[in-house]
Amino acid sequence: MQKRPKYKQQEKRYRTNNRIYASPLRVLDVEGKQIGVLTKEEALRLAHEQDLDLVEVAPMAKPPVAKIIDYNKFLYQLSKKKQEEKKKAKTSETKEIRLGPFMSDNDLQVMIRRGREFLEDGDKVRLVVKFRGRQITRSEFGRQVIYKVVDALQDISKVDRDPKFEGRQMVALLSVEKGKKAKEEEPVVPSKTEESKKEVSS
Repeated sequence: MQKRPKYKQQEKRYRTNNRIYASPLRVLDVEGKQIGVLTKEEALRLAHEQDLDLVEVAPMAKPPVAKIIDYNKFLYQLSKKKQEEKKKAKTSETKEIRLGPFMSDNDLQVMIRRGREFLEDGDKVRLVVKFRGRQITRSEFGRQVIYKVVDALQDISKVDRDPKFEGRQMVALLSVEKGKKAKEEEPVVPSKTEESKKEVSS
């Protein structure tokens, strides 16, 4: 059976200047304000006088709508708008961080940094402590490790699920808390005795 060729989705193309067939046109200026309904020749003359392009932005309208604008700038604005829409449409994922009940401080700091990166990207973080063999009898150490991570990330996150056992592993869930900022260090205010010393010395 012959496979159908795959076609790439083409981006929308806009007719510009002399490639515009329609006339008359409803013409907008650079700021999007309506100039009026003009013939194609009148609209082209206006665009050329401003050293700009005439771009047909709504060919299906009656009459079709064209805008006087720098075409390259117009394409850049469209591209930027699409990128912003993609960012807004990004769905959050759940990233897993595996911990050990007796892991070293260095390894723990690495996991905390990784968790912070996930949260800053808008993802949820699933903290998992796995117990091997008789480690299950010392579950309090696993709980302590989880709370160390929670405390380290509390400036940008909230706990969606407190640590609970799932089989032989303890699991907690963090997510981003919008509007939360890291605590800023308070400015050091000199005491009255220090101020009096400065006055005497001066």
